[in-house]
Parts: sequence; C-alpha cells; structure tokens
Amino acid sequence: MLIAGVLFAFMNVSVKLIPHIPALEIILFRSVFSLILTYFFLKSKNIPVLGNNKKLLILRGIAGSVGLMAFFYTLQTIPLASAVTINFLAPIFTTILGIFIVKEKVASRRFIYFAISFVGVVIIQGYDPRIAITDLLIGLTAAFAMGIAYNIIRKLKTTEDPLVIMFYFPLITIPIASVISLFVWVQPQGWDWVILLAIGLLTQFAQYFMTMAYQNANLSKVASLSYIGIIYALGFGFVFFGETHNLYTYLGMILVLAGVILNITSKK
Repeated sequence: MLIAGVLFAFMNVSVKLIPHIPALEIILFRSVFSLILTYFFLKSKNIPVLGNNKKLLILRGIAGSVGLMAFFYTLQTIPLASAVTINFLAPIFTTILGIFIVKEKVASRRFIYFAISFVGVVIIQGYDPRIAITDLLIGLTAAFAMGIAYNIIRKLKTTEDPLVIMFYFPLITIPIASVISLFVWVQPQGWDWVILLAIGLLTQFAQYFMTMAYQNANLSKVASLSYIGIIYALGFGFVFFGETHNLYTYLGMILVLAGVILNITSKK
C-alpha cells in the first residue's frame, strides 16, 4: 500500500499537468494501456483471463470506472490537495459498506469519527471558493464508488488473482470512455503523449499493489497507509501548480484526516 500511495501521488500530478485533455480521454488512454499490459501478464502466467466470479468482477469494473472518472474530473477542476482529501473519504464509505457487503463489524463510536470527517468536508467546500458544490458532489461520488469497489475486491480475495480483477477495470471502462470521448476529443500534442504514457504506467502498477493490499488485509486497517498521500498532494500542489489554501481549508483537511485515521486505527 505504501508503494501504491507513492505511485498514485505521481499519477495525480500527471493528470493535473494536462488540464486541456478531457478527463475521460485520459482515462481512455490509461484503460487501453492497462488492458493490453494486464492481458499480457495474465497470458504469461497462464491465468484464465475472465476469472471465475464474473458477476462480481463486472460490478467491480463498473464501480471502479465510475470512481476513476469522477476522481480524474475533480483532479482537473479543483486544487490537488482538496481533491485528494475529499477522495480520502473512500475508506469511510468502504467501512460503512463493509457492514453489508463483507459483514465486518463496526463499533458505534466509529460513526462519531465519520461525522468528524464529514464536518471537515463541509468546511473545505464552504471556505474554498474554488470548489463548487457540483465538484464536491462529484468528488463524493468518486469516494463512494471506490468504497464499493474495495469491498468487492475483498469478496474476491479467495477466487480471483489481482490481475484478473485489474483486467475487468479497463474492460468495462473502455466502451464507456470511448463513446463519451467522441464528443469531447482533444488531440494530444508533443509532451502530452509522454504524460499519458506515464499515467498508464503509474496507474497500472499502483492498482496492482493496491489490489494485493486490499485482498490480504483488513479493509479499514490497510487504508491507513494511503494517507501519506495528502502530504504529497499539498507539496506537489504548491511546487508544480502554486496552489495555496486558507486556514479554514487546512482545518477541514485536518478534520477529514483525523476522522478517518481515528476510524482505521480503532481496534474494534
């Protein structure tokens, strides 16, 4: 998960470096790259490409696609650190959904921690004029969809190889992104191609390490290792894009992280 976090941080920066390329178009390039590479690895290991539990694999692909599309949109439209912070609500959704999907028990005090994070999100949105309510809702949609995807990954731990789970992601995403991209296509130029390739490579390996982590550890515990990402987001946002935040926004970020960290470090 630590390796995945570093790779995702650089991927986030790469996406923000090409704001003139529509998010869905970036996802399309990323998905084609991922499909080809994952298929190659599956064949080299003689692993059945379509897996065993196709219904859950398709649902994971749909949830992952929605989450990725929504998250890439927020990366391009709001400050990097704010987009990443809102996306950090995914483990809270993962924990809540885990009650119903994988039957994990959740102590009642955790809902207090959830409330702390929710207040943080409200503060971030309310005191940062760069974040419209629509962008916030799209960011929350991304976090919720990822929560669903992470739970499905956990349910597939005993039946599917991580590469099979990863294969269904682009398999579902490519048809959706292809159709929509026809209406918003922007031809990449020069360094755009290098950045798109970097996004494909970084995301591919980050997804692989993340999938392994969620398959082999407690859902709420493994998520704790991803929160170093907010440090990268703040640093990269300032260095590469000159992004700064007011004190209220920083307070909101602290509350979001505090609620999530309290949640994932709770013993019960």
